[in-house]
Amino acid sequence: MTGTGRTVTRVDLCEAVYQKVGLSRTESSAFVELVLKEITDCLEKGETVKLSSFGSFLVRQKGQRIGRNPKTGTEVPISPRRVMVFKPSAILKQRINANGAAGTSTSSASTATEDKTESAGSASGT
Repeated sequence: MTGTGRTVTRVDLCEAVYQKVGLSRTESSAFVELVLKEITDCLEKGETVKLSSFGSFLVRQKGQRIGRNPKTGTEVPISPRRVMVFKPSAILKQRINANGAAGTSTSSASTATEDKTESAGSASGT
């Protein structure tokens, strides 16, 4: 199920449950649908859904505001609405960043330190 640029669908989730839990395909599909329905129902009621080590789904209320048509510059009112927001947990952020991005930031930091050291050495040598 992992890979870059790939979209995971309900069918993929059902297949993963089937493979890893051992339920029948029909039961796996029903299980995934039940979990998604419960999450959806809670969000519709405005409740926050927190999944430990994964993140939180929140519903926020956005007020009315004025937007602009970028082509004509005409002001257009944007009506108030509710939006769903996902906030990943610190554990999920760490797992995502552990796959290559963490090594990049470390090497950038050490390069910046080396540049400062070289600059200081050049300045003191003159």
